[in-house]
Amino acid sequence: MNDEKIIQRDAYSLILEAIDTGAYGPGNRLVESELADRFGVSRTPIREALQRLETQGLLTRDGRSLIVASLDHNQLAELYVVRAELEGLAARLAARHATPEEVKVLRDMVEEDQAFLNDPAALSRANRRFHKQVHLASHNRYLVQQLDLVHRSMALLATTSLAVEGRSETALSEHDRIVTAIGKSDGEEAYTALKSHISKAFVTRLKIEAEQNGD
Repeated sequence: MNDEKIIQRDAYSLILEAIDTGAYGPGNRLVESELADRFGVSRTPIREALQRLETQGLLTRDGRSLIVASLDHNQLAELYVVRAELEGLAARLAARHATPEEVKVLRDMVEEDQAFLNDPAALSRANRRFHKQVHLASHNRYLVQQLDLVHRSMALLATTSLAVEGRSETALSEHDRIVTAIGKSDGEEAYTALKSHISKAFVTRLKIEAEQNGD
């Protein structure tokens, strides 16, 4: 029984990672047999993983097929509202509870991520690591769980806002401000800095959406 649970969890994690990394994007069809072959597991845990992802809203039905869901304008706006508040709270708590070692890791990330300024895909991955580290530095497991759900939904966005010209540099500058506030144990500044960071990312996302709708 324990082995079955491990296989089910692994199948779920593998599919989720494939969506998160863009291997399967919004509108892509997921087929049990193809996924089983791709990940080297039987169809039963794949089927259970797909059902779980559908329940969570990451997959949707297109006739009899399951496809990766996409977010409409209202869903996108709702997601960013929740994300801004929860991320801001995480930064505020990190300013109170982060250890000196955790602050150093965040500072190192900001410096090291400069190497990815011309690689939006790599910077997007680095961005997720940075935000996850802020979440962990909050030392609040329930908040981390909720933010995991929010970031799981972010995987349904087909493009990264960091690909927009000039956004990479400003995003890292915003990360620097967040880490500085956390390092100073300034909870309100950390909260404000991270909420502002998410707001600017949302503005960029809306511009991407407008351009796509205008094509």
